[in-house]
Amino acid sequence: MLDIAFHQAAGLHSFTPQSELRVVAVASQDNAGTGLETLWQICASLQRLGYPVVVLDGTAQETDEYPGLLHLLQQAPWNEGVSLNMGAMASSLAVIPAAKGLQRISREASRNETAPLPCLLPYFRTYGLIVLHAPAATLGPLLTHTATVPLVVMGDGSAGVLTSYKSLKQIAVHTGLPCMVAALLRGTTPAERRKTQHALMTLQDCAERHLGGPVRTTTIATQNPQDLQRLALQLLENAGTISESLTALPPSNLAAMPAHFVRSH
Repeated sequence: MLDIAFHQAAGLHSFTPQSELRVVAVASQDNAGTGLETLWQICASLQRLGYPVVVLDGTAQETDEYPGLLHLLQQAPWNEGVSLNMGAMASSLAVIPAAKGLQRISREASRNETAPLPCLLPYFRTYGLIVLHAPAATLGPLLTHTATVPLVVMGDGSAGVLTSYKSLKQIAVHTGLPCMVAALLRGTTPAERRKTQHALMTLQDCAERHLGGPVRTTTIATQNPQDLQRLALQLLENAGTISESLTALPPSNLAAMPAHFVRSH
C-alpha cells in the first residue's frame, strides 16, 4: 500500500470532479522489473504532493476475473448505480489493468481521426492525475494531440541503452515528442556514476543523430528520496492535460467506476 499524506484541501480536491486532468506517461520495458519499483515510488511522491493518482497499466490484460479499462469503456461513464469506493482509495494507489482498453482507444481515435485521450476524462474526473504505463509502441499513438513528455527509464548496460533507444524511436514515429530518459543509479561509487553518465551520453548522441531531436536526461539514485521527488516534479512539469474543451461530456451524476475495477498496489 502506498500511503497518501494529503492536507485537508487536497483531500477535498480528490472528491471533486475536475474539468481537466493531467496526464503523465511512463514507457514500460520488456524486463518488467526495470523501473517498475521506481514507478511506484514516483506515484507515492505524487500522492504526497496532493495529487490523487490513478495508473492505467498497459502491461496488464483485463479479464473477467480482473476487469479494468476495457470494461469501463463498455459502459456509460456516469451510469446510475455505479459508484467508486473512495474509502478504499484513501490509503492505496489505484492501478487499473488497461492493455486492451488503451488499444481500443487508439483504434477508435485513428478511425475517427480524433484525439485519443479526452474520452478518459468522464471516467476519471475525481482524480488529479492519470499515469499511463505501457509499452512505447502503445504510448506513441495515445500521446498525439498532447504536450505530455514521456518518461523512459533506462536499464543497465548496453542492453538498457538499446531498449531505451527503441522506445524513443517508437514514440517519435507517432508524436515527434521529446522524451525524458532517467538512468537509475543503484550504487554510489564514482566509477558507477561515470558508467551511467557514459550510457546516457551514448543514448543521447544516437537519438539526436538518428531521430533528429533532443533527449532530456537525468540520473536518479534509487536510494535517495530527494532524487525520486525531483523526478516526480519533473514529470508534473512535463504532464499534458485533457479537458472538457476537448471532449463532449455526458451529464454527470458524480458517480464513477465500480470499486472492483480497481486494484491497489
